[in-house]
Amino acid sequence: MAPTTNNSKPFGWAIIGPGPIAHTFAAALRGVEGVALVHVQGRSLERAQAFADKWANSASGGPSAQSGTDLDALLRDPAVGAVYIATPHAFHADAIQRCLLADKPVLCEKPMVTDAETSEAMIALSRERNVFLMEALWTRFLPIYQTVGAWLREGAIGEVRSMQSCFAFAAPYTPTTRLFDPAQAGGALLDLGVYNLNVSRWVLQMAGGDSDSDGSGNGRGEANANCPPVERVLASAAMCETGVDLRTAATLCFAGGVTSQFVAAVDSAGANDFVIAGERGTITLHHPFAAATRATLARTKEAPVVIEQAHRINGFEGEIEEAMRCIRAGQIESKVMSHADTLDTAKWMDQIRAIIGLRYPFDKGSFGA
Repeated sequence: MAPTTNNSKPFGWAIIGPGPIAHTFAAALRGVEGVALVHVQGRSLERAQAFADKWANSASGGPSAQSGTDLDALLRDPAVGAVYIATPHAFHADAIQRCLLADKPVLCEKPMVTDAETSEAMIALSRERNVFLMEALWTRFLPIYQTVGAWLREGAIGEVRSMQSCFAFAAPYTPTTRLFDPAQAGGALLDLGVYNLNVSRWVLQMAGGDSDSDGSGNGRGEANANCPPVERVLASAAMCETGVDLRTAATLCFAGGVTSQFVAAVDSAGANDFVIAGERGTITLHHPFAAATRATLARTKEAPVVIEQAHRINGFEGEIEEAMRCIRAGQIESKVMSHADTLDTAKWMDQIRAIIGLRYPFDKGSFGA
């Protein structure tokens, strides 16, 4: 069983993998009330120590964080109330497994793991151990998504008919870096396409029912668990010499006729909007849609409505606060970003990978190795 957390003292966060995304997470921690960074683990002691020195002094005035290369030491630390995993995708499963077996709640960077089979194993372990597990899909917690969710639930554009989106940027090509290395589960689909897919699922959930599926009216943007199944997937990709996808284009055809078309690319620039088309208009989450602060509601024969909603800190605060809320409440998953959301998105990516021929060295049999 996961230990309960005393609300009267700072909530202790640990970080595994002090890389670039972890710096964004740590910056958000500084602005969240009642938290402290208490432990940092990385492959390099010097890097872990430097990260801890930079970020450990939170607004709560907590002590300096522990740092080191030993994951077991982090898992034994009683000050750790939850662990944020920020390593490359290929290493998520092992870290999640070890944290859950040590009864440490987990918030893991997207994609949580690299395939649906491993997703199912992680979720099963979370439920077996009764320990919180959530994929860090921060987009779902942004203020502008609450506004767009309300538009969808109210039927502001009528029935949703289709979605078009792009998440693309031109990254310098270095074969051994995270984006291009198959051993680190690189490529555009897993790194970027996960957002296009997850937001597509979110749109259909918002359009399909109330935001608060438990009836609590808490306004956190909880999604209706129901999402129409995917009936057909079309996909193509441009692959690089390392074997990962530089650019993937796909169309998902859902039961009922709704489609979601997207491009994810690490070799080209893109508009990076997410457009939702309905029978009476469109909703656009503007560039960059995964971190959007602006949305436009454009209804037929009406003046467009443009909404601007800035992040309170840097956008990561929503997922941090939701994870803490769930852990303190003794819950093992969030209704905003549920286990089913993670698993379905992994299944869709598996289908696309099969079509484009994207395989990794550890595709099968890596969990528990």
